[in-house]
Amino acid sequence: MRAAIYDGPGEISVEEVPRPEIEDPGDAIVRVTHTAVCGSDLWFYRGESDREAGSRVGHEPMGVVEAVGDDVDSVRPGDHVFAPFVVSCGYCEYCRRGLHTSCVNGDSWGGDNGGAQGEYVRSPHADGTLVRVPDRYADDEDVLESVLPLTDVMGTGHHAAVSAGVGAGDTCVVVGDGAVGLCGVLAARRLGASRIVAVGHHPDRLALAAEFGATETVLGGDGTDVVDRVRELTYGGAEHVLECVGAASAMEQAVEVCRPGGTVGYVGVPHGVDDAGVPIFDMFGDNIALRGGVAPVRAYADDLLEDVLGGTLDPSPIFTKTVSLEEIAAGYRAMDERDAIKVLVEP
Repeated sequence: MRAAIYDGPGEISVEEVPRPEIEDPGDAIVRVTHTAVCGSDLWFYRGESDREAGSRVGHEPMGVVEAVGDDVDSVRPGDHVFAPFVVSCGYCEYCRRGLHTSCVNGDSWGGDNGGAQGEYVRSPHADGTLVRVPDRYADDEDVLESVLPLTDVMGTGHHAAVSAGVGAGDTCVVVGDGAVGLCGVLAARRLGASRIVAVGHHPDRLALAAEFGATETVLGGDGTDVVDRVRELTYGGAEHVLECVGAASAMEQAVEVCRPGGTVGYVGVPHGVDDAGVPIFDMFGDNIALRGGVAPVRAYADDLLEDVLGGTLDPSPIFTKTVSLEEIAAGYRAMDERDAIKVLVEP
């Protein structure tokens, strides 16, 4: 089979690799029909995080079940499924608590699982990991593209909103206009927020944030003091802030626009935060809580899927470029150069 391979900073190739096979009675083999390039993939692509050259990449698979092990009950060959970015068993202590990303039997999509930016993946713990899309939607491309973000960015944006405590009638601020931040806007609207201030650096992305439900947008990088502007709009800050970037500057900004007694829900993969330091003293002085972390996407998948299929949630506009598997290097470049919000890959 063909799969995307990381060859070093700025280098992605497509190579022939062994096709995964059933290795355990709980496994399923999925033929990937849709996947994506994630903003977090850019960290290793840019050489800003460690990854072994020659490794397979990708963690957002959706496709058709080709084969299942003897112990798999929830899916069968021919089912269309999607999978969160972390494999989880579904029955350990942490899975039962909704913390699937801390699963004691967890796994990733790299290595001999196939790499989700490829033609096939092997899903360990298929019953705990794979989410079935009803048969009547299996050939509906519009629906499938709306479902695909549930593998990662929609669930991650939702985790930011839930962690920040967003509820009906609330005012919140979303820091970041990437795919996760935009999905955070959708999540805040879904949870009933009455005011959503989206903060970013790209006018086109903030325009999409407005389409997704942001009531105000603040553009940084044009001489605007973002913190002052957000505080002005929110009369001193918001009680609920979603940090959807991961950079130290974004975390600092999130804390600065959070109202005393408020909560920052953080889901951006941290980079540079250790060196810069989280503003703990400011948080201490203002009684600001920090909640979040790596999103347990599987915990949210069923509810979010129900809304997508019901027509009340559509994150698909975050896909602004589509490439084939053979063109995936161009997809990475487009993401890296900010020419695409998120790239859809169709193997």
